[in-house]
Amino acid sequence: MSDWTSLWYIWLILLMVFLLLLCGVSASCIKFCCRKKGPPVETCPRHPCDLTAIGIDSDSTAHSTVT
Repeated sequence: MSDWTSLWYIWLILLMVFLLLLCGVSASCIKFCCRKKGPPVETCPRHPCDLTAIGIDSDSTAHSTVT
């Protein structure tokens, strides 16, 4: 039976597999937590508001009466 400490490349492969598994589990946990803490979904959609803009220039009668 060979000595396991002399087979450094097997330990390197095992370390790489362990790190890949650890990164995958960490990424899955982070993705799950971020999706769960997302902004709340509105139950009632907002209705669009109407906005009316009235332009007044210097020649209008409303501006003349104020000044």
